[in-house]
Amino acid sequence: MIPHVRTIGFTKKKAEAFFLLLKNSEATGIIDVRLNNSSQLSGFAKRDDLRFFLEQILGISYVHMPELAPTKEILDAYKKLKGDWSVYEAAFLRLMKDREVEKRVDPALVNGGCLLCSEDKPHFCHRRLVAEYLLEQWGELKITHLG
Repeated sequence: MIPHVRTIGFTKKKAEAFFLLLKNSEATGIIDVRLNNSSQLSGFAKRDDLRFFLEQILGISYVHMPELAPTKEILDAYKKLKGDWSVYEAAFLRLMKDREVEKRVDPALVNGGCLLCSEDKPHFCHRRLVAEYLLEQWGELKITHLG
C-alpha cells in the first residue's frame, strides 16, 4: 500500500471549512510544519487551540515538526524582503537535504497525516516542497492537496 499524505493551509479559510476539509479527507493527524505555530495571527490554528480542536472535533492527533520548516532567515528573505520563489525553493530544498529529513521523519507518521502550513494554496508553500521531497526520497508517496 502506497503511503498517503495530505497538505492543507489555514489562511483564507473559516474554521468550519478547514475542519470539514480535514474530516472529509480522512486524515489521521496533523503534522504542523510551520516555523512559528503560536502567533496570534494564526487564529483557530494557533498551536494549543488547534491541538484541542483536532482532538475534540475530529479525534485526530497533532504533532509539530519544526525540522520540516524553513529557517527564519530563509523565510524572512522570501516573505519580508519579497524574495524570489525559486531562490526560496532552492534554499529550502537544500536545507531539507542537509537535515536529511527523509531519515528523521517516520513514514508511518506521514501516512494518513496532513502537512499543515499557513498558505491557503500549496503552489508557493513549503508544505508542497516537503511532500514532493519525501516522495522523491522514499520513492512512493501519494500526495493530496486539500487547499
